[in-house]
Amino acid sequence: MSHLLHIDASARAKGSVSREIAATFRDGWTGTVSHRDLGAEPLPHLTGSAITSRWSPADQHTAEERAAAALQDALVDELLAADAYLFAVPMYNYGVPSTFKAWLDHVLIVGRTVGVAETPVAGRPATLVLSKGGGYRPGTPREGWDYAEPYLRRILGEVLGLDLHVIAAELTLADTTPAMADLRGLAAESLAAAHAAAGARVRSLAAA
Repeated sequence: MSHLLHIDASARAKGSVSREIAATFRDGWTGTVSHRDLGAEPLPHLTGSAITSRWSPADQHTAEERAAAALQDALVDELLAADAYLFAVPMYNYGVPSTFKAWLDHVLIVGRTVGVAETPVAGRPATLVLSKGGGYRPGTPREGWDYAEPYLRRILGEVLGLDLHVIAAELTLADTTPAMADLRGLAAESLAAAHAAAGARVRSLAAA
């Protein structure tokens, strides 16, 4: 097992389900790790200078463009240096946290990481840990409201070409929401299954 890039996107340092499940995966990882905590150190959102720095000549960059290009270079280098990926992403308001979207915006660069015949990270194993406060499976009242998992499957699995494995814990708000009290048993089952899946995933990567 070699080098893992682990990204946490939860704004919560403690009590985060996505962080806890990711920790189960990390407990079984025996290689080296780069950890980026977007909750503790959020990235700036994409600016006009960041965009223009991608296609304008470097010797003509403004100070803002040079700073933006340096940040993007560092993030892309970090992405490319990894052999495997662990993304821990909670659902916020039916979508992904803006901090994780900002990270994606900085590393998705046409002609460099995407928009080429084969992306430079194509086929590398990636594990996506999702935590969802409610239930969004077919037949549930909120079916179709999950704008996090489909988006991330598309971006990580199809746009970047990663070999993506998804682990999701649902109903994570049941313990603190009185209206969801009757779902607490299902929530506990979902959480336990997610932890078990995280352990199984890292063992399978070790075996491979």
